Amino acid sequence: MYLSTVSRPVTDPPGPRRRRLALVSGNVVALGTVSLITDVSAEMVAAVLPLYLVLGLQLSPVAFGVLDGVHTGATALLRVVGGFVADRFRRRKLIAGVGYALSAVAKLGLLLAGRSVPAIGAVIAVDRLGKGVRSAPRDALITLSTPPEALGRAFGVHRAMDSVGAFLGPLAAFAVLLAVGQSYDAVFVTSFCVAALAVVVLVLFVRERPSGAPADAPDEPRVSVGEAWGLLRSRPARRLLLAATMLGLATIGDGFVYLVLQRREDLSLRWFPLLAVGTSLAYLLLAAPLGVLADRIGRLPVVVGGYLALGATYLLLSGPLHGWPALALTLALYGAFYAATDGVLIALAGPVLPPRLRTTGIALVQTGQALAYLVSSVLFGLAWQAWGPQTAVRAAAVAVAGVLVVTLLLLASPSRLFPRRVSP
Repeated sequence: MYLSTVSRPVTDPPGPRRRRLALVSGNVVALGTVSLITDVSAEMVAAVLPLYLVLGLQLSPVAFGVLDGVHTGATALLRVVGGFVADRFRRRKLIAGVGYALSAVAKLGLLLAGRSVPAIGAVIAVDRLGKGVRSAPRDALITLSTPPEALGRAFGVHRAMDSVGAFLGPLAAFAVLLAVGQSYDAVFVTSFCVAALAVVVLVLFVRERPSGAPADAPDEPRVSVGEAWGLLRSRPARRLLLAATMLGLATIGDGFVYLVLQRREDLSLRWFPLLAVGTSLAYLLLAAPLGVLADRIGRLPVVVGGYLALGATYLLLSGPLHGWPALALTLALYGAFYAATDGVLIALAGPVLPPRLRTTGIALVQTGQALAYLVSSVLFGLAWQAWGPQTAVRAAAVAVAGVLVVTLLLLASPSRLFPRRVSP
């Protein structure tokens, strides 16, 4: 579907025909392969972790909310550190590799943690530290491998490959549990082996300096802390960071969504890992088309549409519709939310950030979202415990509506800074 051009020189002049081919670079394909394999590993664990914590260890909704928030937000500030180090030393591949390796090792840490909740929390923090360290350098490599007018397409392809892994991961966990019974340890060991393979692919096939990217001048000064801090003095970057943080407050997390679905529809526990498969399938089918659409009509409208899908998901979780139609529609909308927002938001940020500070800027956006997610997970856990899951989900839907209004006020006015259309 998409062709690699990493090693083939471009000899034909640019024109409508070449743009319609929708080429993406080999570096994007290689990074997508790494993400695909890593997501198989990550989603194997994520598919069984809510059951393990809530039903196996009998955690309360508040305790689960804290751990779920730690899963994404506790190490958020280290994203900025990783992004700054990658920009300063121009070693984005190395920093990304360290992050992937940390997440792989954390899978073995779950074996050692046993039934200790503090130990499990520490291991989850290490895993998220790895994700936090790798995400910005990886996304920066994608932006440096892609012309600005095609960023939506490139991130759509990458996220589509990533979602293949997210689709296969729960199936792999399901297969392991069928083969060995309710042995979570077997899932953790298999997950580690898969994650280690992703590190190998990164080392062998991802390029630090993508083909066609401008080389760093040897006498160019290194990025300083003051220069990185200066991003916050840029009004477009500041608005984008605030909007991303607000959007993070509207997200309650996959574990809560699937737990509400499981209780609402009284699903057998053996089917629980397959809920993530439905979301990933919708994500897989929609990520690349929505990325192309974002390049054509504007990235902000696609992001807003994604959060409208999230609000509709929350309303379905608390509405009158039940049975398989409710399950299918909820998971489809949830997957559409991820497809319309995950990579498109970073593509929207790309043109605002200078190349020297691209990794740092992306890390700031991701950090804002991760910290907001930590807050939203704890608040949702408290709301669940105080009011019950249905009322808590309705409150989350109202939060989505409010956050979308703020986002439009922040980002709609400076739309000239964001590519609105790519000529076919």
